[in-house]
Amino acid sequence: MKNRFLSLLLIGAVSLPLSACQDEAPPEKTEKTERKITLDLRNPKVEISTQFEEMTRAYERENPHVNIRVHTVGGAMDDLADLKAEMATGTGPDIFTNSGYENAKLWQNYLEDLSGEPWIDQAYKESLPPVTLDGKIYGMPVNLEGYGFIYNKDLFKQAGITEQPATLSELTAAAEKLQNAGITPFATGYYEDWKLGDHLMNVAFAQQKDTDAFIRNLTNGTEKISTNQTFKDLLALLDLTIKYGNDNPLSTDYTMEVNLFTSEKAAIIQQGNWIQPMIDQASPDMNIGFMPIPINDRPLKEALVVSVPNYWAVNKQSIPEKKKEAKKFLNWMVLSEQGKRFMTEEFKFIPAFKNIKTDDIGPLAEETLRNYKDGNTVPSNWFHFPVEIREEFGAATQLYVGKQLNRNQLLNEYQKSWERFSKE
Repeated sequence: MKNRFLSLLLIGAVSLPLSACQDEAPPEKTEKTERKITLDLRNPKVEISTQFEEMTRAYERENPHVNIRVHTVGGAMDDLADLKAEMATGTGPDIFTNSGYENAKLWQNYLEDLSGEPWIDQAYKESLPPVTLDGKIYGMPVNLEGYGFIYNKDLFKQAGITEQPATLSELTAAAEKLQNAGITPFATGYYEDWKLGDHLMNVAFAQQKDTDAFIRNLTNGTEKISTNQTFKDLLALLDLTIKYGNDNPLSTDYTMEVNLFTSEKAAIIQQGNWIQPMIDQASPDMNIGFMPIPINDRPLKEALVVSVPNYWAVNKQSIPEKKKEAKKFLNWMVLSEQGKRFMTEEFKFIPAFKNIKTDDIGPLAEETLRNYKDGNTVPSNWFHFPVEIREEFGAATQLYVGKQLNRNQLLNEYQKSWERFSKE
């Protein structure tokens, strides 16, 4: 009996630590639920590639179970060819961007519904329609951006230019003064067809009396680009930049163009507030200004072009765990102190969210935001163009820059492209 009693004691002694281990098991299971998740993110903002990766590292430190792999694209026109191929094979990124409107419709099968996300309450309402389909929201605004002519105030002063040019005639006179002072007036990076097919073409569309009606009439055949005076005016401006621009514009890419400007070898560049980080890095004390792009001597609607250029989207085809973490990351960018700091201080973004203060976003962004608040802006219209037509606009304009097409031939090429793509 005594031996049996001792045996029971021994069994009880051994079982105590076993039961204690069982009591501690749930925390181990909790740790296992946060298994390592790798998110692939396609970043179209080459200007902030370093800063963006720094932001993802900050997020990873706060969320050690998440690893974010960033693939940065940009510079030349992003035709989305790589993204299309990846999506078709089921290897697409978990987070990518979409420009909205026609592209949102085209990519809807790959866009996760974000309608219930917390950031939506903070977004400017006017920023959401481009990614709203059937009452659901499929993208988070990346930022607001404005573009026009950025100019070097000190070089203008050196050339004796005392006022910002407001018309094409005044811009021509300024270019002549700059050239006479030994300064190249324009940095012309026309290797980049997006500058021509997107940004420059948009100015002619924005100058129409009613842009939306003009686009509809182009499609139904009651208007033609080839006979429209505003597009002829646009080519007069293009001729001016070629005449007074750097040598070899068709082999001058984005980086080379910006370098011409930041090294003060050229006084004017057609770009937007997104190049502020590049200017800050290369020439932090540069005295710069921002002006609309005049294409004629009738500046009735001359204003900076301001819009949301892109929207963050979550890949609908990703596994549920990745979609959940991708949504958390997007909310973190907009709602956390770290995320907001990166957007303003590091990226120099103009936030499309009312909860993000804009104290240190640089002179270009400040000028853009001032124009936006004053209502002195025109929108980007290329989002309403038939999908993929912008590449043809850009390629045709490059032929013109290379003197392979004359003005009438180029206008006819624009018209033929519209007729062909609008029927598809």
